[in-house]
Amino acid sequence: MNELSHVDESGDVRMVDVGGKPLSRRRAVARAEVRMAAATARRLHDLPKGDALVTAQLAGIMAAKRTSDLIPLCHQLPLTHVEVTLQVGDESVEIVASAETTAQTGVEMEALTAAAVAALTVYDMAKAIDKGMVVAEVRLLEKTKEQI
Repeated sequence: MNELSHVDESGDVRMVDVGGKPLSRRRAVARAEVRMAAATARRLHDLPKGDALVTAQLAGIMAAKRTSDLIPLCHQLPLTHVEVTLQVGDESVEIVASAETTAQTGVEMEALTAAAVAALTVYDMAKAIDKGMVVAEVRLLEKTKEQI
C-alpha cells in the first residue's frame, strides 16, 4: 500500500499541500447504480415527489459543487464542467457523472460525490413505492490529467 497522503508522520490527518504543484487539466468519471423493481423503473418520470431523473441530475451537479463541504480534507476546486446522466434499464438506473477542472489536484471525489448523491436522490424519490431498492457499485471509472 502506498503512503497515505492525508496522514502525517505522526499519524494525524492533514490536508495535502498542493500549493507547489503545477496546474493541470483534470477529469474524472464515476458510476453508480440503483437497482429496483421493473414497475418502479417504468415510473421514474412520474412519481409522487415528481420526476426522479431530472431531480437526481440536478442533485448530482449540485453535490459535485459542494464536495469540499462534505468531505473534510478535499480541496475546494473551480469546476469547469460537471455532467450527470441517468440511463433507465429494465430494473435499474445507471448514473454516470463526470467532473472537470484546471487545478493542482484531481476531481475524482467530485465525480464520485455527484454519482452517489444522484443515486441517493433516485432512492429518495422512489422509496415510497419500492422498499427493496439498492444503491450499488459507486466507483471511479476513469481519471485523467493533462499538463497545460
